[in-house]
Amino acid sequence: MSKLRTSPEPTPLHWKMVRWLLWRELRRTCHRHLANRTLHDEGGAAMRWLRQDRDRFLETLDQIVEEMRKVAGLHALPNGGSRLMVELAVYTVAADAALRRHGVRTDCAHSVVADIGWDLYRRMLRLSSLPARIASRDPGRRLRWTIRALLVFPFRPVGAPGYETRVFREGDDLHTHFTHCPPQSFARRVATHHEDPELLEAFRQSWCLYDWPGADLIAGDGQRGHYRRPSTLSAGDPVCDMCWRARSAKRTDRTEDTSWSDEGAGVE
Repeated sequence: MSKLRTSPEPTPLHWKMVRWLLWRELRRTCHRHLANRTLHDEGGAAMRWLRQDRDRFLETLDQIVEEMRKVAGLHALPNGGSRLMVELAVYTVAADAALRRHGVRTDCAHSVVADIGWDLYRRMLRLSSLPARIASRDPGRRLRWTIRALLVFPFRPVGAPGYETRVFREGDDLHTHFTHCPPQSFARRVATHHEDPELLEAFRQSWCLYDWPGADLIAGDGQRGHYRRPSTLSAGDPVCDMCWRARSAKRTDRTEDTSWSDEGAGVE
């Protein structure tokens, strides 16, 4: 197994508070989903977890999170956004491992993790996109303004080992071509370390599939198809070539975006 970096530095107080808030919300979300979810064991038999089953799962999850956090290399990441996203990725792959450790079939574990993650992601995305959805009824502007805000935090492209991306406009569509993604790098590294490729697959089936419905949620026009991504890092491709697709098309020129503001000087 490959050797991973450890994180011996003491945890700052503010980061302990962030972790407590994340863990509190994750516990509530897990209890809600697992109380109403049919699970399948390795033999294919259906089962439902009682309160004590869910509590045992959360105890195991807490233990695995601590194990994976030690090798996440959070201290080596360049900014708070990258550290926050890797912290969330730790919970994602740890939840998948904990479910399977408690006898849940692999494909079922992936599905549960994806649904729990989407619940959390959807709520965070609604909050972060709220100003753009209030300020404009144009789906293209809503997408561009929200994505640009997210490119300030938490996805600010500061270069590897943090996020690294190229941002440009093509008409009213916004492109973000990521060539380095800290959460994906962590999931891949942990999967290799534990010789468990399903950890990376759990990440791919959750994080890497949220942007399609997420873009539709931001656009808020009742339509689908606001996002396109032919390639993805988690599949072994060299880039996540994301396109956030607007419905309107006022411009057709393709310009490299270095200012992160629409029209090159301010936001429309």
